[in-house]
Amino acid sequence: MIRGFDHIVLTVSDPEATAAFYDRALGLPMLRQGGRLAMACGSQKINLHRAGAEIVPHAARPTPGGADFCLRASCSLDAVIRRLEEAGVALGMGPVQRSGALGSMQSVYFRDLDGNLVEIADYQGID
Repeated sequence: MIRGFDHIVLTVSDPEATAAFYDRALGLPMLRQGGRLAMACGSQKINLHRAGAEIVPHAARPTPGGADFCLRASCSLDAVIRRLEEAGVALGMGPVQRSGALGSMQSVYFRDLDGNLVEIADYQGID
């Protein structure tokens, strides 16, 4: 019945700054759609809502820094770590072994501008 995720929403303090951060840190391009700001993420997207001006409908308690999510890397974690270092993003943890939706994976963690916890995962040998 469910194929997967289409999009997620992050409530953030500054959508423009957040989009610029994710573009610099991970290469997620900014999208402007009907006056709304989002970021392309593979065949999905991440919508950005400004705290206090959320788009209806929204979560019961939308809060900047309240998200914890994992993205799958399309390259090695070494390349991800280099990109984060070049962007001046501090690694919080990793690489560490984790269990994800497809099984065993290696992950690194960092926080974005609002303190959201972002995990980047690599399933060795799984595309």
